Amino acid sequence: MSTAPEATSSPSVLAKLRQSKLGRTPFWVQIVAGLVLGVGLGYLARAADISWLATTLETIGKTFVQLLKLAVPPLVFTAIVVSVANLRNVTNGARLAVRTLLWFLITSLIAVAIGLGLGLLTDPGKGTNLSTDGLKAPKGGGTWVDFLTGIFPTNIVTAFTEVNVLQIVFMAVVVGAAIIKLGSKAEPVLKLSESVLELTQTALWWVIRLSPLGTLGLIGKSVAKYGWDLLKPFATLTLDIYVGCALVLFVVYSLLLRFAGGLNPLNFYKGAWPAIQLAFVSRSSVGTLPVTRRVTERLGVPSEYASFAVPFGATTKMDGCAAIYPSIAAIFVAQVYNIDLGIKDYVLIAFVSVIGSAATAGLTGAIVMLTLTLSTLGLPLEGVGLLLAIDPILDMMRTATNVAGQALVPIVVAAREKTLDLAAYNNPTGDLLDGPVAIPAQAAAKETAPATA
Repeated sequence: MSTAPEATSSPSVLAKLRQSKLGRTPFWVQIVAGLVLGVGLGYLARAADISWLATTLETIGKTFVQLLKLAVPPLVFTAIVVSVANLRNVTNGARLAVRTLLWFLITSLIAVAIGLGLGLLTDPGKGTNLSTDGLKAPKGGGTWVDFLTGIFPTNIVTAFTEVNVLQIVFMAVVVGAAIIKLGSKAEPVLKLSESVLELTQTALWWVIRLSPLGTLGLIGKSVAKYGWDLLKPFATLTLDIYVGCALVLFVVYSLLLRFAGGLNPLNFYKGAWPAIQLAFVSRSSVGTLPVTRRVTERLGVPSEYASFAVPFGATTKMDGCAAIYPSIAAIFVAQVYNIDLGIKDYVLIAFVSVIGSAATAGLTGAIVMLTLTLSTLGLPLEGVGLLLAIDPILDMMRTATNVAGQALVPIVVAAREKTLDLAAYNNPTGDLLDGPVAIPAQAAAKETAPATA
C-alpha cells in the first residue's frame, strides 16, 4: 500500500510556520524586533570584545546591502523607462511631471532652510577640538564640472557595471522619450522593459523579506564598530541632523499634507511607515524603491503616476542627504577650520542643495553631495574625512527622510489634482508581506484577476 497520501496529508514545517503566530507577525514588528536584537548583540560584541560576533553582524549587514545594490541598475533603468513611456497614458502627464518637480524643489528649499537655521543656532563645529592633520581630500571629485559631465556616459556598459545611477537615469529618460516618439514601433522594447522590471521587483522582494535579518546585522555592526564614544566630538552635529530630519519628516510633511493636500497626516505615516523604517536600516533610497512605490499606491496615488513620480524621486528627491545634511555639515567643516561664512555662502548652499540633489543618486551615503557643496563654497575637501566615521549613523535618519519625501510629493500632487483615491488614503490596509505591486502595464489584467487584500 502506498504511503504517499499520509505524507502529503501532514503539513510541512514551512506550512506550519506560515500558519503560526510568527508567520502572521506584521512586517514592521519583525523589523523592530531585528532592530532591538541587533542593538543588543552589537553592544554585547563591543562590551565583551567578541570579535566573531562583530564579524558575523558585519557580514550579515554587508550581504543584505550588496543584495539590494545588485538590483539597482536594472531596477532604476527599467523603472524610469517604463514610467516615462507610460506618461503618454496619463492625462496631463507633462503638467504632472512639472508639478512633481516643483514640489520637489519647494520641499528641498524648506529642508535646507531648516538645516541652515539649526547650524547657525547651534554652531556644531565650535569647541570640537578635532585634529585635521593627515586628512586627505576624497579621490572622487564633487565639483560642478564633474557633476555635469558625469551625467553623460562615455560607455553604456561602464555606467551599469560601475553603478553610476545618474548616468543610468539619463539613459533611461532618453529611451523612454524615444519610445513615446516611435509609438507602436517601440512596443517590443517597452514590453521587454516591463518584463525585466517585473522580474527585478520580484527578485528584490525576496531580498526585502530578509529586512529583519538585514536590520539586525546593520544596526549590530554600527553599534559594535562605533559604539557611543565616537559620537562625543560630533554630538551637536549628530543631534542637529536628527532633529532637522525629524522636523522635516514629522512637522513640515504633516503641514504640507494638511494644508497643501487637505489630508490627515496620521494616515500617511501609518501607510508609509514600512518604507520609512526600511530606508532607515538599509540607507538606500533606490533599494527601498519597490516598498516606497507599494505604500504610495496603497495610499491612493494612481499607479500610472506613481510609476513615474516614485522612481524619479528615488534618484533626485533627497531632503535628508542633499538639503539638511550638506547645509549643517558645511557649517560644521567651516567652523572646524575657523572659516567664516557669509550670506552669499548660505545662498550658495541652498542653490547647491536644490539643483545638485541628483548627485546623490539614491545610493548609500551622501559624500558626493557634501564634496559638491564644499567645493562650491571653497571649503577644504579634507573636511569630508572628519565625517566619514559617523556617516553610517547619520545616513540612517537622512535616508528615512528622503524616502518619506519621495512618497509624500506624489500624494500631495495627486490630492491637488483630485486624482487621489481618498478611500484608500483614509484606510491604509494590507501587509507588505503580501508581495510586490504590479507594474502599470499590467493594470488591465487586474480587472479580470481576483481581488486581493
